[in-house]
Formats: sequence, structure tokens, C-alpha cells
Amino acid sequence: MPVNFDLNDLYAFRALVEYSNFRLAAESICLSQSALSRRIEKLESALGIKLFDRTTRRVTLTLYGQTFAERSDQLLANVEMVLADINKVSQDRVGLVTVATVPSAAYYFMPGVIRRFQTRYPRVRVKIIDSSAGNVIEAVASGQADFGICFARDLQANIEFLPLTGDVYVAACRHDHPLANKKNLTWREFYQQDYIELDKTSGNRNLLDKLLEHIIPERPSICETRHVTTMLGMVEAGIGIAAVPAMSMPMSEHSVLTQVALTEPVVKRTVGLIRRSGRMQSYVAAELEKLITEQYHVVLPAV
Repeated sequence: MPVNFDLNDLYAFRALVEYSNFRLAAESICLSQSALSRRIEKLESALGIKLFDRTTRRVTLTLYGQTFAERSDQLLANVEMVLADINKVSQDRVGLVTVATVPSAAYYFMPGVIRRFQTRYPRVRVKIIDSSAGNVIEAVASGQADFGICFARDLQANIEFLPLTGDVYVAACRHDHPLANKKNLTWREFYQQDYIELDKTSGNRNLLDKLLEHIIPERPSICETRHVTTMLGMVEAGIGIAAVPAMSMPMSEHSVLTQVALTEPVVKRTVGLIRRSGRMQSYVAAELEKLITEQYHVVLPAV
């Protein structure tokens, strides 16, 4: 026999059994009387039996209705017990989730996500592999990481890429820097300043070299480093300015750092989640993925 009713129909039935009155039963489950009546009619139609005898004053169960009431109470009790057990299991989750991420997403973005995740799952450990884009891809491909956060570039055939948002490059500088109040800055103007850059092992450096090959800097960088987070430390110290992905900047007002839009051209990259094809994610890994997806769309609207 096909099941053509749902749990809401059963809750409506139970309310009417309890109150023997359409108005009171409807109020108890926040429905209109007509909506309650439709649910009872749907249930009776699905079962092919009459569940209630209705008069102008009373609503009473038929013989079939009495039998169904006993069985439906058992069914609802079992469903509620299963849901309670699932909730308890989710709260008691233990284990380890390993995330590989490019450093530009690790410094300011990931701590907030992990804090929210650990509020929900305090017994789950999170391991962060913060490394270059190539190492992030390799960690996911080899199974060392459950998933990764990276930008689209030279992905292996067994890696799936789920785009999350666009990310633009900005000039990071101190609040007291002469450029801090500018609305935007061209790349040619940027390269006229004392600037810090990434070395050629960086995926960000490779992307910028490719997209800005027509722009020749007027002077070399005054400092070179491997990670965006190290560059930001140099900027905070007043050594120079740096071109960084917007996601690597503080999410809220910072006491030292600010950013200026870089133009001519506007350089973008697509950030996303990467997974190994065919890998079954654990429940907690899937939950952390979900939080990351939600946070990216809140913090970094697509550009």
C-alpha cells in the first residue's frame, strides 16, 4: 500500500483525537479549521477508511479510527525517539576533520568558521594544512585532507571543484600610509611604491605574473616572501604595501591594516572547495563544508 500522507497529517489526527473538536485541535497545532479538515480528509482518503464520526457537537473515533490511533501513537513515539537519538549523536560527535587551505584563507577567514563549528561539535578536532595551492591540491588528491579551499588552477582529473565566490586582489597598506585614503590604485601606480611580493613558488604570484605580464614594474620589490600572511605582517610593520587577495584581509575594521582597490586591470580569482572524486565525506566533514559555504557567501559576495 503506498503511503500518501506525512507526519504533519498524523500530528493533525492526534490533535483531533485529543480535543475531539476541530477548533481546539486546530488552535493547538497552529492551523486553521479548514486546513485541519483537509489534512484529516487527506489521511482518510490515503487509508481508504473513515476515521471519525462527525456531528454538529462532537467528533468521535470510529472503530477503525481507534485502531489507527493506537498504531499512529506508537509510530509518532518511535519517530520522535529516533529524532532525539540523532540529535544526541550529532552533539556527541567525535573525530577529526582535516582541511587543506591556501594561507590567504587560513589567517582571517578560517578561525571564525572553526569557532562556530566547535560550538556545535566541541569534541571534534580540526586540523588545518595551510600551504601553497599545489600542496593543497596534492593533500586532497592523496586523501591526506578531507577537502580543501583553493582557487581554480591546474586541477587533477580526480579533483572536483565547487566554486564559492570571486575574490579580487587589493593593495594592503597601513592606515597611516599616504595611499590609505585613495579610492583605487592602478597596478602601475602600485609598482611605483615600496612593495612586498611573493616568491615564484606561490600560486598567487604565478597568477599575477600571468595576468599582469604586460605591466613591467618600475622598481623591484623591497622584500619577497612565500606566504600572504607573512606579507601582511611586513605591511603591518610599515615595510611597504602588498597586493593580496581580498579574503586575506581582516573581515572587520583593523587597528593597523586597510585596503585599496587595484585597477587597470581588476584581477580576480575564483575560490572554491576541492574534493577528491568519489570520496565519501564523514558527517562532521560535511557539516564543516556547509559552514564554510555559508560563511563565504556572507563575507565574500561574488564579484
